[in-house]
Amino acid sequence: MTKLFEPIQIRSKTVRNRVWIAPMCQYSCENKDGVPNEWHMVHLGSRAVGGAGVVICEATAVLPEGRISPWDTGIWNDEQVAAWQPINAFIRSQGALSAIQIAHAGRKASIYREWSGSGSVPLSDGGWQPVSSTAEAFTGYAQPRELNTAEVGERVRAFIEAGMRSVKAGFDMIELHAAHGYLIHQFLSPITNQRTDEYGGSPENRARFLLEIVIGIRAAVGEDVPLLVRFSATDYRDDGFTVEACAQVAKWCEEAGADMFDISSGGLITGVQIPMGAGYQVGIAEEVSQSVDSPVSAVGRITEAAQAEEILQSGQVEIIMIGRGALRDPYWPLRAAHELKAEIEWPKQYSRGKFEN
Repeated sequence: MTKLFEPIQIRSKTVRNRVWIAPMCQYSCENKDGVPNEWHMVHLGSRAVGGAGVVICEATAVLPEGRISPWDTGIWNDEQVAAWQPINAFIRSQGALSAIQIAHAGRKASIYREWSGSGSVPLSDGGWQPVSSTAEAFTGYAQPRELNTAEVGERVRAFIEAGMRSVKAGFDMIELHAAHGYLIHQFLSPITNQRTDEYGGSPENRARFLLEIVIGIRAAVGEDVPLLVRFSATDYRDDGFTVEACAQVAKWCEEAGADMFDISSGGLITGVQIPMGAGYQVGIAEEVSQSVDSPVSAVGRITEAAQAEEILQSGQVEIIMIGRGALRDPYWPLRAAHELKAEIEWPKQYSRGKFEN
């Protein structure tokens, strides 16, 4: 069997293969209520039909203020929970597992989706003041308000409650979004965390927000639910969050109850040089993998089946996340299986459409 289509066990869950769909924002809650709709059913469901092992839904806000845009999905109320349930049931009916990426955008919240405008959404158009670890704005966005210590604790509880709602909504796995310059990342990086309380200063203090969330969710959802963390492993600046720091925080998260690490990079600041290219984040994912016992995934410009298979065969990581490739082709895993001559089960409805050998 090819490595790409070898099952993997994470806690109580057996995943049918190692091709997972990365979380990708859809900005499609037209009522601006955070409730997923028919678009999310078809978008996520078609990737499950397409043969993925796990389908991770988009960054889903734990609070209304935590949405990247007013059109984001949420998991802060029961209406949202009910709307996610049939989506998750369909994903599972197709042999895939469903995961949710729970998130808070911090200082990068309340912005327009790409086709509705640019920059921060003003209060007059349904926007809100963002909050962050400190009061410094992301370039081109509105200035955030710094959270006080008690308010940080309230956001920890919001993540924990979102984790419990995620289980109620039928998600098989939970991923914490600690990447791309959003709130948890803002606490982790010394560039955006200039706090003087117990959530700032030392690496241990800057990781406290994330670790309290990991510990709290693990206690709340029990031992069976896999808990993932997505990191931006480097800010691409020497005075920022580094691969070495990420590896240490991942180890702390592992000890606190996390089960898998999804490694990306960047997003905290502008004006840095990112060495874009095929598989450009695989090396940093491998570095993190060497510091933990848990599985690690690679993502970013992994577009071809042979490329993905080679990464796994080399032992650099254990899982491949497909993002933009899966937007272009919802059936990327089925095509990859054909190219790699892997024996997998096709959807019965599509069996007449298999690629010819």
